Order: sequence, then C-alpha cells, then structure tokens
Amino acid sequence: MKKVVLASLLGALSLSFAAQAQETGTLKKIKDSGKITLGVRDASIPFSYLDDKQQYIGYSVELCDKIATAVQRKLGLTSMQRVYQPVTSATRIPLMANGTIDLECGSTTNNLDRQKQVSFAPTTFITANRLLAKKSSNINKLEDMKGKTLVSTAGTSNIRQVTALNNERQLGMTILTGKDHSDSFLMVETGRAVAFAMDDILLAGLAANSKTPADYMITKEALSVEPYGIMLRKDDAPFQAVVDEAIKNVFSSGDIEKIYAKWFLNPIPPKGINLNVPMTPELKQAIAKPTNSGDPAAYAVVPEAQKGTMKKK
Repeated sequence: MKKVVLASLLGALSLSFAAQAQETGTLKKIKDSGKITLGVRDASIPFSYLDDKQQYIGYSVELCDKIATAVQRKLGLTSMQRVYQPVTSATRIPLMANGTIDLECGSTTNNLDRQKQVSFAPTTFITANRLLAKKSSNINKLEDMKGKTLVSTAGTSNIRQVTALNNERQLGMTILTGKDHSDSFLMVETGRAVAFAMDDILLAGLAANSKTPADYMITKEALSVEPYGIMLRKDDAPFQAVVDEAIKNVFSSGDIEKIYAKWFLNPIPPKGINLNVPMTPELKQAIAKPTNSGDPAAYAVVPEAQKGTMKKK
C-alpha cells in the first residue's frame, strides 16, 4: 500500500514539475496575468487593420486568435483576455523583445536577419517586393525609377533592399521613408513620391481601398520573395511549440482554406472589396509542408517534371 501511495505521489510530482517546466517564459507570463498581448497593425490590409468600428481584424489577427485559443487550452485557463497593442514596422521587434507583446499579428517578413532577434511561427503567406505607382507615371520596373523619388515604410526589409539596389545599380533615386504603410501610400497619392516599394499584397490592399483604385498599377517585376510569419520571442521553446502546433493544426484541419478564402477571395470590410488573390503554389507547398525558414530559397516550387528527374538521380 505504501508503495502504491509513494508511486502516486511521485507521479503527481513529476506531472507538476513537467507543467512548471512548460509554464516558463511567455507561457508563465500569460498564465500569471490571465492575458495575451497581440501586436496589431492599423492598415496592413487584409492581414491586420482597423474596420469601420475601430476593431482589429484580418487574416493574421484571425490566425493569432487560433493560437491564443490553443494557449488558453494548454494553460487550462477558463478565461484569457486578448489585449490588442498597436505596433508599426519600426516598433514591432523592440516591443516583442521587451515583453510588451507576446505575438505579432501583422505582415512581417521572416528573414535570416530578423531571426537573430526574434522567432517565427510556420509561414502563413508568401508575397514579393514590388513597386506601386500611378499608371500615368509609366513605371514598369525598378530601372524606370532612375533619378526619381521612391518611398517605402520605416523599419521594413523593403526599404533596406531598395536602398541597396539604388546603390548597386546607381539609380540615383531619392528614397523617402513613411512612418507606416498609409503614410507611404499617401506620398504617391499626393505626388511627393513616384512609386512605393512594398509587398505586393499590401500594395494591392491599399490601392483597392483608395479613392481612385483604377489610377494605380503594381509592377510585375519581383524584387524579392517575402515569407510572412507570426512573430514571437526568440529562445522560448515551450511557447514556440504551442504556437507551431496551433498553426500546423489550422493547416492540417483544412481551416486555412476557409480563412484564406475569407480574406483574399471574398469581399472584406470596410468597403466590401474583393482582393481576388488566389493561393500561390509557393503558399500551398508551405501549407502542405510547414516551415519557418527565413531563407527565400526554401519556398521555391520544384516543377513536377523536375521532381521526377530528381527521383531518378
């Protein structure tokens, strides 16, 4: 009888220690406070933005809500408050690093440089860096911007890239910085800049919701591959495991198809505009085989014919 009681006590203690081990870092912070803080954007349509009721909505916000539900279940909390903290391209990483936000639910590119500071959930969208300009400007590629004024948003990988390309190709562009995407778009709208360099899906959302959508075009030339991922703190393995599992469950359950269709293939608030952006082969591949790689090469789709050749080798 004593052996049975001792075994039960040891089992209970081991479970207790396991639970304590899991509830460290962000998980402990959330459990102790009873809330999870989500970093959100004001105008990253359709990922994270304010609707006409001044509520935060979007594709990334909905995915973060799925993660929050999984965290609440993992911690065994009967209730857990969701706090929405506005962030910008420039403040999102500092606010993550200092513990202000627990997840960043926006349109953040996962790249190798950022992985030195933060971690990412499995990739949930793949876009490319392109230029938006008024059709009357006749801008079809970056070289057409030689000697002209370009704008991009502060704190983004896009502005670093176009600055480097400006120097490498000796384009002589004047590069302006917008405090957020709306500010950058306004510079093109008002003629202070000829083009806006940003992820194509964000450019499409801004143009579609502008006063005169038909006035704008987006270049076909892709300057880079940009995989998006929900951001979290670096070196927090227990929290990373919960986040990764939550996103993988959204993928494997088929929920991702419904969520994607809601934000990219149907009319969205506040104006009921349909962006009509089908899921790309690159994203389908990332959903079938989840990855949080920051290397753009990891998202290249190998043609079926080439796959057959590789197998023979």
